[in-house]
Formats: sequence, structure tokens, C-alpha cells
Amino acid sequence: MTAYDPQQADPQAGRARWQGRYAQAQAAGRLRDADFTTLSGVEVDPVYGPGEGDTVEGFERIGWPGEYPFTRGVHSTGYRGRTWTIRQFAGFGNAHQTNERYQQILRNGGGGLSVAFDMPTLMGRDSDDPLSLGEVGHCGVAIDSAADLDVLFHGIPLEQITTSMTISGPAVPMFCMYLVAAERQGATVEKLNGTLQTDIFKEYIAQKEWLFTPEPHLRLIGDLMEYCTERIPAYKPLSISGYHIREAGATAAQELAFTLADGFGYVELGRSRGLDVDHFASGLTFFFDAHVDFFEEIAKLRAARRIWARWLRDVYGATSDKAQWMRFHTQTAGVSLTAAQPYNNVVRTTIEALAGVLGGTNSMHTNALDETLALPSERAAEIALRTQQVIMEESGVANVIDPLGGSWYVEALTDRIEADAERILARIKDMAVATVPSGQYPIGEMTSGILRGIEDGWFTGEIADAAFAYQQALEKGDKKIVGVNTLTGSVTDELEILRVSQEVQREQNRVLAQRRAQRDQTAVERALAAMVVVARNGGNLIDPMLDAARAEATLGEICGALKAQWGEYREPARF
Repeated sequence: MTAYDPQQADPQAGRARWQGRYAQAQAAGRLRDADFTTLSGVEVDPVYGPGEGDTVEGFERIGWPGEYPFTRGVHSTGYRGRTWTIRQFAGFGNAHQTNERYQQILRNGGGGLSVAFDMPTLMGRDSDDPLSLGEVGHCGVAIDSAADLDVLFHGIPLEQITTSMTISGPAVPMFCMYLVAAERQGATVEKLNGTLQTDIFKEYIAQKEWLFTPEPHLRLIGDLMEYCTERIPAYKPLSISGYHIREAGATAAQELAFTLADGFGYVELGRSRGLDVDHFASGLTFFFDAHVDFFEEIAKLRAARRIWARWLRDVYGATSDKAQWMRFHTQTAGVSLTAAQPYNNVVRTTIEALAGVLGGTNSMHTNALDETLALPSERAAEIALRTQQVIMEESGVANVIDPLGGSWYVEALTDRIEADAERILARIKDMAVATVPSGQYPIGEMTSGILRGIEDGWFTGEIADAAFAYQQALEKGDKKIVGVNTLTGSVTDELEILRVSQEVQREQNRVLAQRRAQRDQTAVERALAAMVVVARNGGNLIDPMLDAARAEATLGEICGALKAQWGEYREPARF
């Protein structure tokens, strides 16, 4: 493991540096106006650490909040400055139905929106595509064109709220439609702030929602990074996702290592485009799973910040703190939810959410108790939202910065997960081959290792082995799930769940046909043809794709035109 700075080892000098930063934030009015006392009225300090004159071996790995290696958080004020954003993931049926749910979330105190798309949208297909039959609106909202986004965000000023969109394969055309919807609202596009997932590596590794081979996907991501860096500086064009890797069966260390490797690959992509790492890396965000093993998840998130900061500084040459900061969203573990005794899921989600908070998450979504059965009902969605709000307003955990810092167990577990992740990262780098794809932009060593691991099925094999080992432990009874393989007696009544009618697809297709009939078809064809010329000859694709979205070209038409140019990806069969 790479050594840390010896100057960080002196706890007292570090405390003095932290006190200076905290005092500056206080003087600038960057602290919340809140009661920082216990329920009994005992005043608590902002942060705790070694006592006066104490020395702590290896303290340079722990440090103080807001200071490299950021184990204890990237901000010196922690949640005393600003609490995490409550960003509930929601989407079902059509855009109008989801807009109503968004309005409910915002009325109930949600601080940001996170869009869940249905499967046809995630695969870049229109709702009337034959392969979309039976899937429209069922696992998220159906979006066919920019007009649907107009409806989705009706009455929600995009210039004033941060919006996250969980989509990767067709992320770039969806981003263009989002910008068009913002333009139609009269928003100043340059001021937009939000996050687009865009993480295609994790699709090949775990979630399997891709369109093309890796090279054109990376080209599109590079175009997006350039565009946002130059024109929409507050917008985050990439949210590197470990969530889906963990949900597929990976261990905590695998989730961390595979996600970080993907992040390093995107850093290499940005550098290959000539972007300044100190500038563009600050726009990269992460998305992690908060699973039910409380302390392991806290340690994983602390180790994540530490590894990211060290690699960005020592490997990729970032000199600014912001470029070394890992900022991340957390979602409680969908895979931990059970259909048996579903009310137990409220307890699981609470434990997981608390782990995310104590790990220092910047935003969070809490799953609903019925999500293992269907999309959340309004009642279940409210309970999920209130779970975060009770933690934030009643538990007192936001009063002290990194309250578990210095715990012998937490620090040892953080070190262990860091070491395990570093071994996996070294293995991925070892898979790198001295080849460069035929495209315009060269790839780096980590990117090469990732592509080799995808091609050889190494990532999927590692995840499958981990999932199999866990399943064996469950079947032997070594691991327990209450209500599933232990304590199975119950008085729980059957839940009333949300069901999406097939009428949603019929109505979506009717509206789509109407919009096609009313648009200027010549303008659509002209815009798509211009986009294909850039795809074939080189150049940034965002502007021509924006023109296609303005003309009301559909998602399926945009993606279809690019598939005709670049081809589709087929995963190699493995047995």
C-alpha cells in the first residue's frame, strides 16, 4: 500500500489545521443553524480525535475532515455545514404519472430528484418497438422524446433543482433531450446542476444494458465530458456506479475495486481528450450500494475516499483538493429486500441508510419496503423518505463529523478493505495489453485492463463466484436472513402493491404516433443525417444530437441511426 504523507501523522498539527478551516467556514456562514446537542441537552464537539499530547500509530491514514487522504470526509464541516441530499429514485408508467410522484416527493421534503427509466428506455428503444412489448412503464418511466421530458419535469424548474438520471447506454441522447426540456422551460442551460450516470463499464461488468461495443460508447462519454467541462461546468456527466456491481453479487471489496477501476478508466479517457485532470475530475461522482453489514459498509465508503484521493494525486497528477475528492450517492441495497415478511425491509433499509450516513454519503436514496415485489406504492415511498428524515432530524448522527473515526474496529476494517481493493486493482492493471483500439483516442493502462477483463469475462466470473459462495452460506445456514432461512413464522398480511396497467403502453404508443405525425419529418431526417456524418467522420456529437432532440427525433431513432453506423455489441457466450 502506498505510503501517506508523514506530515499528516501529527494529530495535534492536524487538529490545528482543521480548526483553522472550520473557523473560516463558520465566519463565512457555512454552518447550519441547528442545535448541536444530544437529546439530553449535552453540547457535542464538531469533531473528535486524539487527546492533547497523544500519538496514534498510522494516524496519517485517518487524518482530519477536509484533509488528504479524506478518510473522514471531503469537507471540514461534515454534515454541520450541509446535510446529505435526500434524492429519492422514482419513475413508473408515463411521464405524467411520474411527474405527480415527483411533486409528492418534493412536497414531502425531498431535496433532489433521481429518474428511474423503464427497460425499453434503458436499452435505447421506443415504446412501440416490438421488443418493448410488456415492458413499457414497468420498472421506470417511459421516455421516447424530449416532449416526454417536458411533461416529466412540468412545474419543476430544472435551473433550481438537481436532477440525477440513472441511465448509461443511451445516456448521451437522454442528456440532450434533458437540455432541450430545460431550454423550453427558459432555463439558463449553463447553470444546470445534476448528474448523469453514463457509466458504460459497469454495464459490461454487471448490468448488461449497452448499445454498442466499448469503443463508440467511450467516444460518446468523451464527447460528453468535453461538452460539460466547457459549457455546463456544474453538471456532473459521469456517476461511476458500484451499486449494480454489488447487486449482481460482488463482495464489498470487489464493488469498491471494480468501481474505482472504472473511475480511473474515465480519468484516463478525460486525459486522452486533453482535459485538465484538476478541472474535469472534480465533475466525476460515484454511486455506491449500502448493504446490511453495518460496519463493513462504513469502512468501504471511508476506504473509497482514501484510495481515490491517493490515485488521483500520485498516479494521475491531480493537485487540487476538489479533483481528489470522492463525492458519492448511496442507495440502500435492493438485493437485501425480501418478499417474505416485507415489513422487515424497513429495518434493513434503516440500518443501511445509517451506514451510508456514517460513511459520509453526499446524497441518498432509501428503498421502499415493497420494492422486491413491485414499484413502490405511495405509502411505501413515504416511509422510505421518512426513514432518511428521521435519521437526519432525530438521531443526532449529523451533529458530529465522522463520529466513528478512530474506532479500532472501523479503522482496522477500513484498512483491510483498502488492502483487498488494492490487490484487485493491481490484478486489473496486470491484465492490460499493449494495444490501442482503432479509434481516434488512445487508452490508458487501467482502461486496457478493464477492456481485457470484459472481453475475457473475468469480471462476470469473479462476481459469479462471490454470489455462489454467499448462496452456499445461506443454504448451509451460516448466513441468516430473518424471515427467509430463519424465524420464518409471521403474521404479516399481504401487501397492496402498485401495478402498472397495460393501458400505459397503449397510451404511450398513441401519443408517440401523434407526435410523429405532427413533427417536421424532413427536419428530423436532416438532423439524424447530420449526426451520422459526425459519427462517421469525427468531431463532438453533442451539438448534432441536440439538434435531433430539438426536432423531436425519438430515442429509438437516434440510437438506431448510431447502431447502423457502429453496430451492436453481443456479449461472448461463456459456460
